[in-house]
Amino acid sequence: MNETVITYTLYLALAVAMTVWVARTLHKNGRVFLVECFHGNTELADSVNHLLVVGFYLVNIGFVSLYLRTKEDVLGARGVFELLSDKMGVVLLLLGAMHFFNLYVFTRLRKRAHLGPMPPPVPPMMRVAKHANALDTL
Repeated sequence: MNETVITYTLYLALAVAMTVWVARTLHKNGRVFLVECFHGNTELADSVNHLLVVGFYLVNIGFVSLYLRTKEDVLGARGVFELLSDKMGVVLLLLGAMHFFNLYVFTRLRKRAHLGPMPPPVPPMMRVAKHANALDTL
């Protein structure tokens, strides 16, 4: 087996293992945050949490698969480690970016939920008189 195949095998094993570990950690620890975002509606929070994990797997495993190919010749152990560190570094940065994006979105949802109903954008200028026979005039 040549060095390129060894690099591909190690990359896939590490990237998939890291994706699974991060997804499980986010799923377990993100539940409390989502329950608060959805005002205690645990059924909705669990459903969204599961959908987020599925999307997380699809995006990350898809990226890992697309990013597998290399045009460089991998020569020796040093080449294996250098290419592997480059690829894993990009995968880890993508995982972190996705995590912070999700936190940003749900923090905005949470803040909006705590504000309560929004006031009208413009205060009323005048009132319309209420008529008992308003339907008769139509």
